[in-house]
Amino acid sequence: MYIFKAGVVGAGFMGAEIAQVISYSGLPVVLKDIDQRLLDKGMDGIRQIYQRRVDKGKMDMSTLMEKMDLIQATLTYDGFEDADIVIEAVPEKMDLKKHVFQELEEVCPESTIFASNTTALSISEMGATTKKPHKMIGMHFFSPAHVMKLVEVIPGLDTNEETINDVVMFSESLRKIPVVVQECPGFLVNRLLMAYLNEAALCLEEGAATAEEIDAAMVEFGWPLGPFTLMDMIGIDICYMTGRYLTEEYGERLHAAKIFQKLCDAGRFGEKAGAGFYGYGDQTEEPVKEMIKEIQSEPGAITGTQFSTDRLMMPLLNEAILCLQEHIASASDIDLAAIAGIGMKMGDERMGPLAMADRIGLDVALAKLEEFKKGLGPRFHPARLLRLHVRANHLGEKTGRGFLEHVG
Repeated sequence: MYIFKAGVVGAGFMGAEIAQVISYSGLPVVLKDIDQRLLDKGMDGIRQIYQRRVDKGKMDMSTLMEKMDLIQATLTYDGFEDADIVIEAVPEKMDLKKHVFQELEEVCPESTIFASNTTALSISEMGATTKKPHKMIGMHFFSPAHVMKLVEVIPGLDTNEETINDVVMFSESLRKIPVVVQECPGFLVNRLLMAYLNEAALCLEEGAATAEEIDAAMVEFGWPLGPFTLMDMIGIDICYMTGRYLTEEYGERLHAAKIFQKLCDAGRFGEKAGAGFYGYGDQTEEPVKEMIKEIQSEPGAITGTQFSTDRLMMPLLNEAILCLQEHIASASDIDLAAIAGIGMKMGDERMGPLAMADRIGLDVALAKLEEFKKGLGPRFHPARLLRLHVRANHLGEKTGRGFLEHVG
């Protein structure tokens, strides 16, 4: 099915950016919210993206006006009756998302594809609340959507092949890189990312190092941003909600650090609130230091652990191996998604987690995980597939075989 018109529900940061990406491709898009202030802010944000292109000489004002004219801002569902695809981008609350799709079903034709931009929630559960679960799919953009190339395409249990193919083609028409990912809590990239970010937060609350020290070390390792700078940019509330959900689904392996709730309770949601792990403007990091002291004074608190880049990277690599083991995506797609979605690098070389494991040596990665498990607990328990490769002497680049094939 060719998509001639799209709808986006939710005009917050992500919803507005998704609408901008669609309009930039030349398609008309309806952008809906229930709050006029948010709708106006979203449209202003879209205009600013286009204005920056004009300022850089990449677009003229007449083209800017043409692109803006493709976007219909609305507080109602007017304009959704002929949408070929609708992307939901409301807050990460399952009941709210279900309600949106039930409302859309009253307006949109049966042929309309329903897509959710959820970062972690079940596509199958959303589909089950509609009369057409075969047309329900995840379409997870990465922030900022007008810059990041990756789109995770997540079929639910009932999603048919036609819908998958249509959304892959639609993503490509938006000049994005679609990676089809089997449904699991957190999908692919957020599973990997939260394993890394959560370990950084545990290092901080255990007194292993400061946020500044950890950020500096991970940037030197190759990341474009340190974990705490990144979390402040993403939003601590989003990290907290995602962390809680992954804890419920995966248990101790991805058990959310306590500092996330304390930051949220204090309204320190990151850059957007002027304060997160770091302070912005006239805010400082002093309240965070007090939170860490409180956590360390609790009965049974763990303190005095050691920070290393390996401590943050090994959970990410292990989670990638678990995703491969569970057939969430192919080895090449896992690495592609990590590079395109979170900018993974090792030194100056763009490299996904499975290629990174092969570079380090799978026997070395296994030994590191075992050592961390002994000192820090079962969240570092190595994936079965990693052990299997080591037993088969598929050790990565040094033997020519690992998770990827290596020639020469």
